[in-house]
Formats: sequence, C-alpha cells, structure tokens
Amino acid sequence: MKPIIKLVLAVLLLLCLADLPYSFYQLVRVAAAVGFAYLSYDYFKGNKNVWGVVFAGLALLFQPFLKVQLDRTFWNAIDIIVALLLISLIIGAFRRK
Repeated sequence: MKPIIKLVLAVLLLLCLADLPYSFYQLVRVAAAVGFAYLSYDYFKGNKNVWGVVFAGLALLFQPFLKVQLDRTFWNAIDIIVALLLISLIIGAFRRK
C-alpha cells in the first residue's frame, strides 16, 4: 500500500509543474496532506521515527487549512524534491526485497 501512495503522490506533485486550474492544486494539497499523514503514522508505527517526522512535516506543509504562502518557483522546487524523495524510497524498498 505504501508504494502505491508514494507513487500517486509523486505523480500528483510532478503534475503540479504544469499550468492547471487552481482547483487541481487544492486537490493535491488535500491528497498530499492525507497521504503524508498516513505515511507518517505508518512509519511511526514501524519505529522509523525519522521518516515519521519527515512525513509529518510534509503533511503540515501541504495541509490546505493554513496555507504556506510561497511563490510558484519555490513550490515547484519543493514538488520536484519531494517527488524524487518518494520515488527513491519506492526504488529503495524494491531493492531491499
């Protein structure tokens, strides 16, 4: 389940680089907040506290209620970095198996 959530979030974040309607970005914020909160909970449950904190921070960053005001260029950089992080975690998990 975790690889699917990570992949969906990575794809959504990379789609944010395109010029899409504002409602899409709102949807991504909600999906990212929920997805990162779940991943945080799952990592804390597995005693991987560092990743739990990372994903909790991302859930707070992307949450849709108190928006963090950053310019588009900075958000694009965050989207790319987080998407690459998620993809690298997926690849790392498959290599370990």
